[in-house]
Amino acid sequence: MGIEQVALKAAREFLATHPEELGHALRNALGLRFGVPLAALRWLGAQAVASGKVKALRIDAQPPGLRITTEVDLMQTPIRASFVLYIDRVELSEAQALVALRVEEVSLEVTGPAETPVAALIKSGALDLSNPGTLAGYLPGRSPVLVEAQGSRLVLDFMQEPRMGNNLRLRQALGLLGSFVKIQAVGSHRDHFDVVLRAFPRGIGEAVRAFNQHLVAPTIIRMLPGGR
Repeated sequence: MGIEQVALKAAREFLATHPEELGHALRNALGLRFGVPLAALRWLGAQAVASGKVKALRIDAQPPGLRITTEVDLMQTPIRASFVLYIDRVELSEAQALVALRVEEVSLEVTGPAETPVAALIKSGALDLSNPGTLAGYLPGRSPVLVEAQGSRLVLDFMQEPRMGNNLRLRQALGLLGSFVKIQAVGSHRDHFDVVLRAFPRGIGEAVRAFNQHLVAPTIIRMLPGGR
């Protein structure tokens, strides 16, 4: 089963048990806002636990962020990790798919017997958790997606991943989307994680230009003999 089929199956299962979310989604759409129910995120967390990827995963609203608590085995060390995740900014365009995050109130706790270097670092308090971004910046094998890591701040640009950055159709789609809507705010609110949109962030003229550049022109080229 492909990832699209898995996602559709998960959505159907969730809506079958939470039919009230259809009305909530319609009301939000009228105000250029859409919300992901925290119950849906918790459902996905339960699937991660069932698959054995983590031992436990809890997601709670701490407006405007999310408090995430999980239990994992890290280098043969059983750990309970807790942190609050904030999404400060999202920028989508032909050139970038950027997400700026803050990770705060980080805590790590060894939950079982372990005589490992990781356990020793955590128990001694030698591991500085006040600046998780700076810590992530020094990790070996840093992904090119992580374009900034300082203090509690992490900035990810998914277009730096070659398979995404070299995907022409994806870049065109993001360029078109970014000219019509801008993600203005992202944050938790009660039992939802809401995304607020702003229409035509660079004006209607720019939206029309992007529509012609990223949709009309490529379609015409593909229709020509030898076009792809």
